[in-house]
Amino acid sequence: MMAEHADIDTNRRPVGIRSLALADPRGIRTNAFWHRRHPDMIAACEEWALARLYAPHPSSPGARLFDATMAPYLADPFRGAVARRLLAPGETTLALEARAGRTAVAAAGLELQDIDLLICCSFLPEFFGPGNAAFLCDELGLGGTAWNLESTCSGAFQALRTATSLIRAGEHRNVLVVVSCTYSRVVEPTDTLAWNIGDAVGAFVVGELARGEGVLGAHSIHTASTCGNIWTEMVAGAGGEAQVRLRVGPDSGRTLSEHTGRSIVACCRGAAERAGVALEAIDRFIFPTPVPWCADLACRSLGVDRVRTISMHAEYANVGPALPLVNLFHAARSGLIRRGDLVLVSTFGAVGSAGAAVMRWGEVGLGPGRESAADVSLD
Repeated sequence: MMAEHADIDTNRRPVGIRSLALADPRGIRTNAFWHRRHPDMIAACEEWALARLYAPHPSSPGARLFDATMAPYLADPFRGAVARRLLAPGETTLALEARAGRTAVAAAGLELQDIDLLICCSFLPEFFGPGNAAFLCDELGLGGTAWNLESTCSGAFQALRTATSLIRAGEHRNVLVVVSCTYSRVVEPTDTLAWNIGDAVGAFVVGELARGEGVLGAHSIHTASTCGNIWTEMVAGAGGEAQVRLRVGPDSGRTLSEHTGRSIVACCRGAAERAGVALEAIDRFIFPTPVPWCADLACRSLGVDRVRTISMHAEYANVGPALPLVNLFHAARSGLIRRGDLVLVSTFGAVGSAGAAVMRWGEVGLGPGRESAADVSLD
């Protein structure tokens, strides 16, 4: 039995996720789009950014397990991606965030006026410069206070930690966290990086739960070792207008393969220790899945059976900070996670932070599933 971590107080207020909802964009783009419209990209795929990002790195000892789990996908130019949700014409990040927020509040059995803090994590926000928090408050008619929080793909995790701590400290009662990722706005379809990215929006309400439920322990580290590997920059569009574009450096693949697995392991073990539980006692694991083999990498690194986790990569591709919400929502909605389960949620954000939290799953209200009749094909 693991020794209880010194800063764990088993009598502290039980706080955690009360509800969880997604607001999927209506657009869907499958691999058929590039087969039909850009066969030249597929023919020369190994010369493009995605293949350089996810290629074997034999000179890197720390990347061996990453390379081993990636190997089955190397023959596929799309590196395992099948489909991705994207903003349909006329859809906006802010509108989807508002829909997700309303749904999460209703699923928690609350009214919008019950929310006294909004934390917004948008990559990227609707407008260049200020984040979406104030605009979202105006759209939802919220009172209280609000702010933006950014930690790349660990934004949802850091927002959960922040909300949990503030509620336990008595500063707030009900916190709404809204997380969005719209990579399609910063990657052109003619860039192979578009093969592995999608858009997603989710929201959850954090509040007090029944005794013994909620977040039991969490651990986080920075990912400064990945600085300079992924960034955004302003470029001139065809008409001279300013556009934001996502870029990856020449050593990004090697750096990510070396550090992703070890960061996940460090955070998962740290969170379990702080929660006072053994990894063997965890019922379900929610790992980051920016690529389809990341769940396999994490399971093998931790000695976890693959059936104890889920990956929605085939349907969503990489949706950045929304990844944990997408995987968590579908795990709960499918019955993979049930009330009383010990759940560990892990995140890895390049040029930001990595983290993990252990929680006792409570009576979490879930938003409705996707309405496929509203889908718009972008092929």
